[in-house]
Amino acid sequence: MCKLFFFVFGVIIYTQFIQAQIQAPAVPFLMIAPDSRSGGMGEAGVALTDNVWAGYWNPAGYAFQQGSGIAASYAQWMHSLGLSDLWIAHLAYKQPVEELGGVVSAMVTYLMLGEFVQTPYTPDIFSTFTGHEMAFTIGYAAKVLPTLGLGLNARYFYSTLSPYGAVAVKHSTTASGVSFDIGLLYKPERVRIPFTRIDLGNNLRLGMDISNIGSNIYYIDYAQLNALPMNLRLGFAYDLIQSRYNTLTWITDVNRLMIKRDTNGTPDEFYKAFYTTWTGSTFNEQIREFTMSTGLEYWYGSPKLIALRAGYFYEDPRYVNEKYMTLGAGLRYDVCEFDFSYIDAPSTDNGPLAEKFRFSLSVEW
Repeated sequence: MCKLFFFVFGVIIYTQFIQAQIQAPAVPFLMIAPDSRSGGMGEAGVALTDNVWAGYWNPAGYAFQQGSGIAASYAQWMHSLGLSDLWIAHLAYKQPVEELGGVVSAMVTYLMLGEFVQTPYTPDIFSTFTGHEMAFTIGYAAKVLPTLGLGLNARYFYSTLSPYGAVAVKHSTTASGVSFDIGLLYKPERVRIPFTRIDLGNNLRLGMDISNIGSNIYYIDYAQLNALPMNLRLGFAYDLIQSRYNTLTWITDVNRLMIKRDTNGTPDEFYKAFYTTWTGSTFNEQIREFTMSTGLEYWYGSPKLIALRAGYFYEDPRYVNEKYMTLGAGLRYDVCEFDFSYIDAPSTDNGPLAEKFRFSLSVEW
């Protein structure tokens, strides 16, 4: 069961790597970012939602987009631990619908957990089995004001870690449920800083997203309830340079898992966690439970042709203490765009995120 141990270890590390951490949720694969573009900028993107992947970062971004698009991504997972048969893939689609006054979208996520070996009390192999997790998301976005977009997602997810009788349990370890996302994107026509002469023009965007809103789930019995990874994401995107051939954008996100457990260890339901997440600790402790992602994206060309990206992820040392750099690049030709990203030496030496590449391809027309 060595592989199962590494997988569980990796899921815990990744769950805590993305956002706060002492409240590890169920189905953490829902928090795995799909695209290499944002992956190259420290895993940030709530306010930079101008492509097909907006459904993950902030579905409200679709409200300001025109045209159809499809995108796909693939990444091996935890390959630094020698688990070559773990991988994740995403497929996304968007389509404006004039009759609905907005944009509809869909996304499929599939995580292959690989093959596990079950042994009795000896090294002999008793059986083998595979595990996987998947999610199907549909969404709708529209402008509620000329400068404000609203987006909604509904999602069905399914997770199976082992079949009946495996890993010494009498039931299959499967779980399923539904969750929802809600996002807002504000794109002001002009921003002036009060009491100053600073004029930011129309270069600023502000985003907010609450994802994975849904009821607690369990795998084996009701006594082992666990919360979904309900996450609050806030951020901005600002164009530092905006000219015919050169564009330089700075983006920053902050994230916080909205999970709270009672004294018995049972997680509060989502409607209660909206409030209880922010209670029971000091203001400084609350701030430390946020993670921060920040990055830069440079585009050259008219129209945009080549992109270079860099980012940084930070988490308070009193939690999991993940700090690492990300790098990325993109190439756009006609309606196609190819992106890749690279995570450079996370603080968990040789951990599941070490030296991880991610690739994604999108087509918009």
